[in-house]
Amino acid sequence: MKDIRVTGEMLATYYELNKRKKEIEAEMNALKDSFHEFFDAQIGKEDKGEVILNGFKLQRQIRRSEKYDEIATVQRLEELQMNDLIQTVKKPDGVKIKSALNLGFLQEKDLEGCMITTSSSAITVKPITPR
Repeated sequence: MKDIRVTGEMLATYYELNKRKKEIEAEMNALKDSFHEFFDAQIGKEDKGEVILNGFKLQRQIRRSEKYDEIATVQRLEELQMNDLIQTVKKPDGVKIKSALNLGFLQEKDLEGCMITTSSSAITVKPITPR
């Protein structure tokens, strides 16, 4: 087994880097907002653009995506009697399943092998301030 050590210095370094990361991200977001305002004023809100200054190229790309408004589209397709173009999605209702379990209509063993449990880990480092 690997001998892994965590030191106070590592924790302090992580904490400081994380703090700087948040400050840097906030500053970068402010700059991005300025760049978008510049392009909005120069070429329009939804137009791509490019400018070269001091050996740097600033570009704005516009990504577009389209999707159908689910409620309006289903309603329209039903009006047009195009039901074959509508998906029927079956999925378990977690709230109703828990209620059925609580009321005894359903037993845990009835759903054996159906429950998927996921977990994720996260690291936080905070300074401890004396009280």
